[in-house]
Amino acid sequence: VFLSLQLFGTIVWILVASTRVPLPLLQGWVMFVAVTSWFLSIVFLSVFLFGYANRIAVNWNQADFIFHGATFVFYFGAFLLQAATTSLHHLPRKFNSTTQERILNGREYNISIAASV
Repeated sequence: VFLSLQLFGTIVWILVASTRVPLPLLQGWVMFVAVTSWFLSIVFLSVFLFGYANRIAVNWNQADFIFHGATFVFYFGAFLLQAATTSLHHLPRKFNSTTQERILNGREYNISIAASV
């Protein structure tokens, strides 16, 4: 389970980092969630790999449940914000401009969809 978190967390991190940032506040939260969850899952994995789980008197089932529950809530919120950013692709970049440059071009729109999923 932790290795799949590492893999998908890394993919989200790469996809979000490769997107253009038209709304930094929204995508900043997405990046924060991806990096923080990735880092914490590495720490959690290290605790089990190096045998610290046997030395620390913690209910690991409950800690695992809380970790995955919090990660779900944060990733779901990040998904909503990334999807909201993606849905704004049809809006013009500058409202007072005569050019029709979009917030996200076709390639960036596709990357943003992949990051949302």
